[in-house]
Amino acid sequence: MKPIVIISSWPPRLCGIATFAEEAREFIQKHNPTRKVLVICHTDGSGDGVFPLIDMTRHGWWKPVVKKIKELDPSVVHIEHEYGLYEFYDEHGAGDTNAGFLALLKAIQDYPIVVEPHTVHGRLRDAEANFIFQLCKLADVVMFKCAYQKWRLHWTFDSFEWTMPRNIMIVPHGARPDRRWPVEKVPELRAELGLDRACCLGPHLVGLVGWIQANKRWDILISMWRDIAIEIKRCTGEEWDLLAAGAMRDPRDLSNYEKYKSEVELLEREGLAHYYEFVPRGDIYYKVMAVCDFIVLPSQDETQSGTLARIIALNKPYITTAPMEGLTSQTLESEGGLMFTTKKMLKEKVIRLACSEELRMKLGSNLRRYLDEVVSWDVVVKQYNKAYRLARKAKRTGKTPELPMEFE
Repeated sequence: MKPIVIISSWPPRLCGIATFAEEAREFIQKHNPTRKVLVICHTDGSGDGVFPLIDMTRHGWWKPVVKKIKELDPSVVHIEHEYGLYEFYDEHGAGDTNAGFLALLKAIQDYPIVVEPHTVHGRLRDAEANFIFQLCKLADVVMFKCAYQKWRLHWTFDSFEWTMPRNIMIVPHGARPDRRWPVEKVPELRAELGLDRACCLGPHLVGLVGWIQANKRWDILISMWRDIAIEIKRCTGEEWDLLAAGAMRDPRDLSNYEKYKSEVELLEREGLAHYYEFVPRGDIYYKVMAVCDFIVLPSQDETQSGTLARIIALNKPYITTAPMEGLTSQTLESEGGLMFTTKKMLKEKVIRLACSEELRMKLGSNLRRYLDEVVSWDVVVKQYNKAYRLARKAKRTGKTPELPMEFE
């Protein structure tokens, strides 16, 4: 059986796409047991069945990739796309606007091609719109994460008087179906993480969890937490603490990292919060979230989020920013979270959720249904396999797939 080949960034690179691709491969292999699932990645990736060939310091970085694809002779090439992963910069610092990526697609036209772009903003810049237009011409199937991305693209392309591509599928960000710990396990998880030794850490936790960076805006909640904790205690008589947990990934976020950490540690000295440093990858990422009663995700720049996928996997109620593209879209579809647009709203929503176990249970139940029926990797990979079949058929017949529009 010919293999499935994934092209992506890959661990140990600390990259959201790499983590996503690693999980996706696990479940693609589970649902395609008779085929090898192989990976072509950047030179800092490694692992079994992984070929680290993408050297972005070279203008022709894509040529070794083409050579390896011809050698592997795959049944389908599944590419994870993010602009920064495939942007070549010359000696003057000028980027090629992903021209090398399009050259790669042109060079492997003999093989079924499925591309999964991770950034498709609702209001595209001209260069982004042109890239997606070219991408849809060169790929057999393109997989967007959310329906709004597809119908907004139709509006954008109409304004340019471009024909809307019909080979776009909606395949949501996958979430693990096997990381749901019962509440009885929380004390054991706390002990495993060492949180049982944290001074004055209360029985109820609100989580800020993930990579610490400027666009995550942890400071919005941290700055109000003292007043929030007092109000929750007044309303319920319960002790609630803030658990801020994660690590810095990009050195450019050092000032934000130091600021957020110092502010949490100040609250910690008052017995109101705790800072927990860990690398947000693997099982520990899920375990840290699992000990929280609910999660706050105050992101200011996301089309969709790996952090949200983990929140959904755990069926954790959450509060997030709106309007914020994919975050808002999945919150509306799942009915598993609350949304805010101002600091006052965030404060009110945190207090409301902390004061209502019934609401937390309702949102968690909605997320369980959404996970089981919509975004479980077991569901998502079935859609991947459908995309693979469509791509193979396109190569056999010479006809691009025609998929229905959202609003026809």
